[in-house]
Amino acid sequence: MSERETYAAPVLWETDVLVVGAGSAGMTAVLAAARAGASVALVERYGFPGGISTQVLDTFYGFYTPGARNDRVVGGIPWEVASTLMARGAAFERPNSYGAGTGVTYDPNVLKVLWETLAQAAGVKLLYHALFTEPVMENDRIRGAVVQTKAGPLRLLATVVVDASGDADVAARAGAPFELAGEAGEAQALTTTFSLINVDVARARQVRQPELQALMAEAIASGAYALPRREGSVHVTPLAGVMATNMTRVRVDPSDPVQLTAAEIEGRRQAFEYARFLRDTVPGYERAELVTLSHQIGVRESRRVHGEYRLTREDVLGARDFPDAIARCGAPIEAHAGSDTRWEYVPDSQTYGIPYRCLVPLGVEGLLLAGRCLSATHDAHASVRSMGQCMAMGQAAGTAAALAVAGDVAPRRLDTDALRARLVADGAIV
Repeated sequence: MSERETYAAPVLWETDVLVVGAGSAGMTAVLAAARAGASVALVERYGFPGGISTQVLDTFYGFYTPGARNDRVVGGIPWEVASTLMARGAAFERPNSYGAGTGVTYDPNVLKVLWETLAQAAGVKLLYHALFTEPVMENDRIRGAVVQTKAGPLRLLATVVVDASGDADVAARAGAPFELAGEAGEAQALTTTFSLINVDVARARQVRQPELQALMAEAIASGAYALPRREGSVHVTPLAGVMATNMTRVRVDPSDPVQLTAAEIEGRRQAFEYARFLRDTVPGYERAELVTLSHQIGVRESRRVHGEYRLTREDVLGARDFPDAIARCGAPIEAHAGSDTRWEYVPDSQTYGIPYRCLVPLGVEGLLLAGRCLSATHDAHASVRSMGQCMAMGQAAGTAAALAVAGDVAPRRLDTDALRARLVADGAIV
């Protein structure tokens, strides 16, 4: 799209805050901003909210610390959402695989409607089927975004923009510096998740992780199954006879559309192969059928923006705190690479802080980050990218955006003590 086309696109809305991306971070951001008094618009390329979190039966990770105490470290809007789902019988808590703390497994269809109900009640303007294409810039300050729709390109203007795209699409196109996953060392693999029906859940639950891995090893050694990942998880869901998986593994650059296309094809091929393995060899799955695939392959890591501070491996494993912490995390470093997953744990039941500075990109004014495109190194990112933390970052970014507008101050210069106080007042754990 040329510069002439970008700025000739008609203005649809002008609001205080614009959030790009309706994943778990983006939805939390719009609620926080609207509840803090800002006028808010949201753009999303799919026809529903939730992003990856509502594409298939899934689990919120990161709400609790692993370890002896199993403390809850995420509150505020994320916990409101999780507890509402549980109260409606659409979610429950369960132990995560590999000792990664307690997770909240939920029904994604109920979550889609809950996100929309909360957003509409807060007065958020929702725009689905709108693909972000270009930022609207005034020198080094972002003033909004251009989106492509069925009606052609449209402009949405705002005082503060929150990039919750996951892949840092807004920040990258606005000129913020970033590191692409895999540029220096390993990159996280991608996964197509799927669900199975007609499972004898009682028998399937008796198959523990070591036994499942042993069956995988036997299947691979036989030459009858092509299973690139030698571990993974299958877990119960709120639906009778349905189990959800996290098993496939694809290695590509997710910022390359040609490679990403190939990954989608390969991920679906692997999903059916893993389903065949489960049905043929694992007790309880004899009558199982693959019933749903994720709408898109799950991307764990792509662009990591350089912010005012970069969270590091040492910060994570040292359980470091920060004076501008806006959320907490106790999740382990979970690096999906090769045929296995590398796990490194924060000291038992301890947490580290996520600095507000990690949400403030270098080089662009009026822009905040929320979710997995925050400023972090590869290893730190492998811990902090859990959905619980993405939602907590969303609440912080949305609140910060609203406070910045109300105070007529750039997000970079926001009083972080005032931000933290507002977050605590709203139930967040900082």
